[in-house]
Amino acid sequence: MEPLTDKSFVEGLIPQKAPFVMVDKLIHFSEEKLVAGFNVPEGNIFVENGKFTEPGLIEHMAQSVALYTGYQFYLKKEPAPTGYIGSIKYVNVNALPVLGSELVTEVSVLQEFMGITLVDIVTKCNDVEIAASQMKTVLAK
Repeated sequence: MEPLTDKSFVEGLIPQKAPFVMVDKLIHFSEEKLVAGFNVPEGNIFVENGKFTEPGLIEHMAQSVALYTGYQFYLKKEPAPTGYIGSIKYVNVNALPVLGSELVTEVSVLQEFMGITLVDIVTKCNDVEIAASQMKTVLAK
């Protein structure tokens, strides 16, 4: 697939709306993996002192998982359901990206069953891993 860089199209694949959108491109999609991107804009609600904060990184990672689900449903021509973070096993934040940074986040699907998705997530900035997490997301019934 060609990367999807139309911000409004990508935003339409997730339930979050501005100013709470933390993904702006879909770089790669397969049944086992998604790669999402986000350019940290000025005025972002999670930017403090010129840096994208830990809660912003966690929300970006969670929205990358939402983008995986949203794109799956888009391909099936069905509306994407709302999902929730069911649990976070761990989050490691090694560095905070600065304003204007390009984040590239890889979501690796470990298990998917009955609306529950277990994923490993790695976020990089300038090809350096800045954060990693394992999350379980649950689709609303």
